Amino acid sequence: MTVTSLSDQKKELDKLFIDLKTIESKSSAFEIEKKIWNIWVTHPSDRKLTAMLSKGSNYMSQNRLGDAYIIFTEVISIDKNWAEAWNKRATVLYLMGEYEKSQKDIDKVLILEKRHFGALSGQGLVQTALENYQKAIDSYIETHKIYPAMETPLVMIEKLKLKIKKESI
Repeated sequence: MTVTSLSDQKKELDKLFIDLKTIESKSSAFEIEKKIWNIWVTHPSDRKLTAMLSKGSNYMSQNRLGDAYIIFTEVISIDKNWAEAWNKRATVLYLMGEYEKSQKDIDKVLILEKRHFGALSGQGLVQTALENYQKAIDSYIETHKIYPAMETPLVMIEKLKLKIKKESI
């Protein structure tokens, strides 16, 4: 499906998130996840911004983090309401070790799209890096509520609980 407007994107995402929450098959859930990501990385009205986001993502995959940061910041300056631009920049900031700045961008993502399981999972990583283990666990719990078939949140919750237990001894 080619999504062409913000309202079309919202309707399709609402449907996909209902499916994601109720689907039992991991492979089917992964197919739904791919559709959600495809919508998220596609700007609802500006192909140029979609292309810029893609370029920044390519820079990120090449470990050109500074270049990716510049691109994502430019996209945000053009459209402050595109959650995925904030999410990509949050990811770059995390990879740069700028955890507090990454968290600020994640906060913005979650204001714009509270179901963003990528941002919630990323928040778990950020909070783990900041040694805020309970906040990390809470993030993974929220991720699991939205995307029950995703295994990573449950694995991370168990690891973090063990870490908290070991540190309290």
